[in-house]
Amino acid sequence: MRDIITLPGIGGSGETHWQSRWEAADARMQRFSPSSWDRPELDNWIAALDHAVAQSKAEPLLVAHSLSCLLVAHWAARSRHRAGGALLVAPPNPTSPAFPCEAAGFANPPDTALPFPSLVIASSDDPFASLDYARTRANGWGSEFMEIGTRGHINGTSGLGDWPQGRAALAALEARLR
Repeated sequence: MRDIITLPGIGGSGETHWQSRWEAADARMQRFSPSSWDRPELDNWIAALDHAVAQSKAEPLLVAHSLSCLLVAHWAARSRHRAGGALLVAPPNPTSPAFPCEAAGFANPPDTALPFPSLVIASSDDPFASLDYARTRANGWGSEFMEIGTRGHINGTSGLGDWPQGRAALAALEARLR
C-alpha cells in the first residue's frame, strides 16, 4: 500500500475538513508541512512537497485541495521526484475575484499533462472556480474529471463529514495504480 500525502489549501484544513478526518482515520496519510499555511510561497510549498515525497518508500498518492491542486501542477513540472497519482479536489481559478491575493505566486499553473494518473473533482457551485474552469484544468493536466453537484468549495463548511464519495474516488484511483 502506498503512502498518501495530504496537501491542504491556504489556511490548512481544520478539524471539520474531510482531509483532517481522513488523516485521523488512516495512518498512511501524512500532511505536508510548508512554512506558512496563511502566507503561501510557491517555492516553499514545492520544497515541502518534494521533501514529503522523498520520504515515501514508493511513489505516494497526493490528495490535494484547493490551492494545493495548483501546487501539484507546478511541482510536477519542476521536481525530479514523482507521485504515483493525485486526487485534485476543487482547483481554484487564479483569475477569479475570490482567489486570495496572498496566493498570487501560484497563478499560471502549467497546462501540461501530469506525469501520473490524476482525478479532478469539482462542485457546480464552487465560489473559487466554475465547472468550466475545473474541466479545462482537468483536460490540460490529462486528468479524469468528476462533478459532484452543489458542494461549495468541497471543504469543512460543505457538510461532507468524512466524505465517503471522496474516499471511494481515492480508493478507485489507487486500485488502478496496482
